[in-house]
Amino acid sequence: MEITRVQRKGVPFYACADPAWAGTAHGFSTRQGGVSPTPWDSLNLGANRGDDLENVAENFRRFCAAVGTDSWALVKNHQVHGDTVRSVTKADCLEGPAAPGTFEADGLVTGQPGVCLTIFSGDCIPVLLYDPAGRVIAAVHAGWRGTAKGAAARGVEAMVQRYGCAPENILAAIGPGIGPCCFETHADVPQGLRARLGREAEPCIRPLAAEGKFSVDLKRANARWLERAGLKGEHIAVCPACTACDRTDFWSHRMQGGQRGSMAAVIQLL
Repeated sequence: MEITRVQRKGVPFYACADPAWAGTAHGFSTRQGGVSPTPWDSLNLGANRGDDLENVAENFRRFCAAVGTDSWALVKNHQVHGDTVRSVTKADCLEGPAAPGTFEADGLVTGQPGVCLTIFSGDCIPVLLYDPAGRVIAAVHAGWRGTAKGAAARGVEAMVQRYGCAPENILAAIGPGIGPCCFETHADVPQGLRARLGREAEPCIRPLAAEGKFSVDLKRANARWLERAGLKGEHIAVCPACTACDRTDFWSHRMQGGQRGSMAAVIQLL
């Protein structure tokens, strides 16, 4: 499986084109195809970035129309870089596309069609999960702290324990995020990964020439967590795009700080 860049209705986004994902509409946004002015130009989907909320609402309408999800059925969290996964239904859909999430969590899971799970990123790793047999979806936001805690694996566990999914049936799409080419860290990030993944963290960590500095591959670490949770390696698609390298298509918190918009990932059962 692979994740590719596609464009519909003038809005580019990334998605997994494999037929196994056909029971969902899903996508990872870029910064292109929206209406927001500088410094949020143009498809800013973050309601807390300082952009006009009507711009955010229109951007969501455009993005969701391109992906094939419903902009009036969004469910969001207030992301806190943890590993809490919240089960949701249509009752949790927000009153409008620009409404912010208030529930403190970094993951969403549902078995109900018509609910559009929504997570945000600006270098962090977005992970979408789908069980085509059990008809259950999940979306997880994993910054380095969430990655170290195994947030992606918590998403799988929620699907298994709350909805009866079999891990070997679950598909995963790991979206655009900062790559090891740009994610240079101090020792705290490798230590965090090693504390939970042990030796399995080592392929994700590369010491750099500068003393006390490391390159860390968060996408690979999330893939490893998913495999530990029972997913088959061939069911995990990883987007190669680095949000810090490509600032034409993406915003990067590490490279731009707070003067930026936010990308989003959405998934909805059809």
